[in-house]
Amino acid sequence: MKKVLTLALAAALAVSALAGCSSQKKGGTVNTDGSTSMADVMGALTEAFKEKEPNITVNYSGTGSGSGISGVLDGTCDIGLSSRELKQEETDQGAVAHVIALDGVAVVVNPKNTVTDLTTEQIADIFTGKITNWSELGGADAPIAVYGREDGSGTRSAFEEITGVEGACVYTNEYGSTGDVIGNVASNENAIGYASLSAVDDSVTAAKVNGVTPSEATVKDGSYTIQRPFVMVTKEGVKLSEAAQAFLDFASGEEAAEYITAAGAVYPN
Repeated sequence: MKKVLTLALAAALAVSALAGCSSQKKGGTVNTDGSTSMADVMGALTEAFKEKEPNITVNYSGTGSGSGISGVLDGTCDIGLSSRELKQEETDQGAVAHVIALDGVAVVVNPKNTVTDLTTEQIADIFTGKITNWSELGGADAPIAVYGREDGSGTRSAFEEITGVEGACVYTNEYGSTGDVIGNVASNENAIGYASLSAVDDSVTAAKVNGVTPSEATVKDGSYTIQRPFVMVTKEGVKLSEAAQAFLDFASGEEAAEYITAAGAVYPN
């Protein structure tokens, strides 16, 4: 009888050990690539996810939305990051959008600029070169320096599409990141640009658009109209690794809401 009990106990311990193994945390590496505007959100999400899954490493490269979408389609990254809606030609190639947040695209001016409330039409006229001096808008008699992002940027695509100036902008300078736009507007009293609301700081002024101040509340209720989604992109028919699926599930779930909000973006639900 004692031998039978011993064997039974050994079997129970073996089952328990197997169960323990199956409940161990996941491991692996997740490579993400794309939007620089999503840097703060990605930083917050990856840090929080590391606490949840310490054996999974999430890498982030900020190379622009277009590059991130291309990367997931050609298999050079696990998850692409886009700060604009997907284009028809991208979805035709199998790109699938997972919206994790919303973000306002702020129109930013130098803090010394007295012009801080613009209509959508005025913004379009500035960026297409129809309005070239601040005095035309009640400001100083000074030429307007128009700053924007490089071609392929999700911020640029969203801004131009929403304001109706796609392909028609006349830029004084183009920059490779949101931070560069903000930094250069901050150092030039006559500059105007656009940037992710989540990245705007006290070095610049986010202008009202049609009388509405960009904020989490006005983005969420839709009254601030220059806004876009923050999107994680996968490819249809391509199964994610266990680690990549776990990160996508976390980033697109309710658990991520507090981290998205803390990073300055808007949780969409």
